[in-house]
Amino acid sequence: MTKLITTIENHTFAVEVERGNGGRGEWQVRVNGELLTVRLPDAAASFNEIEWLVVDGRPYEIVADPDLRWLKAYRGIHRVEIKDQADGGTRPRSGDGRIKAPIPGLINRVMVSQGEIVEAGQPLLVLEAMKMENEIRAGRDGVVSALHVTPGQSVTRNELLAEIS
Repeated sequence: MTKLITTIENHTFAVEVERGNGGRGEWQVRVNGELLTVRLPDAAASFNEIEWLVVDGRPYEIVADPDLRWLKAYRGIHRVEIKDQADGGTRPRSGDGRIKAPIPGLINRVMVSQGEIVEAGQPLLVLEAMKMENEIRAGRDGVVSALHVTPGQSVTRNELLAEIS
């Protein structure tokens, strides 16, 4: 589960995000304690290709900045700031060995396995987003203590991908 602090136009929300049981593209999202089911109609789409989503059965048209600094919905453009509670910041990677998705996308390849020794800068996996392949590299030397993704899996920005201890 990913826990976030999300600020939209100076209104702050505690958000918890977890994959839903309904298959690819479905998420259980708790906003300030209220549970919502969010479904992306095309789970394999890159972030820039998502034009709408379904929240508790109701469709919403959206347009978002690739860096998620703003979000456009039917009431206009809104400034957005997202902080991961696990690392206290907005950076996708933290210095403690957790590797997080810098952008939303689809895991194409996983190039390491749990227990493998890696060096800083070594490619760990390939994340496809916006029709481009992005190598996600180790931020430090160590041992891959956990892999949280598999090929073909969709991930969100800041989702935990792997851990190096």
